[in-house]
Amino acid sequence: MSDDIGKIGWIDMTTEDAANVRDFYKAVVGFDSEDVSMGDYADYNMKMPASGEAVAGICHARGSNAELPAGWLIYFTVADVEASAAACEANGGRLVIEPRGLAGGRFCVVEDPGGSFAALYQP
Repeated sequence: MSDDIGKIGWIDMTTEDAANVRDFYKAVVGFDSEDVSMGDYADYNMKMPASGEAVAGICHARGSNAELPAGWLIYFTVADVEASAAACEANGGRLVIEPRGLAGGRFCVVEDPGGSFAALYQP
C-alpha cells in the first residue's frame, strides 16, 4: 500500500469567475499563476513564487468542472476510488460525482454526513 494513502494531494477551487478569483489570490497570498489549457479556455495553477511549485488550482465552473461544487475542494489520496466511493455511501455520505478518470488516475467527489465536500483521488 502506498505511503500517500490519506495524504492531501491537491486543492482547487471551482468558481464562475475564475480570472477574478485568480487575481484575488495572487494579490492576497502572493501566488504566481500559470494557465492550464482546457481547450477553448484556461484554468489556472497557483504557484509558489520562490519555487514555482503548483500548490492549488482555480477552475472555471464549466466543462469537466461544471458538476463540481463551488468553493475550495480538497483531494485525498485513496488506494481504490471505487471502494472508497462505496464506503462513503455505506457510512452516511453521498456520492456527488461518480468515479472517473483524472490526471492519469481516477477520482470522485463525495459529500460527508456533515455536508462538506471532498474529492477522492486514486493515482
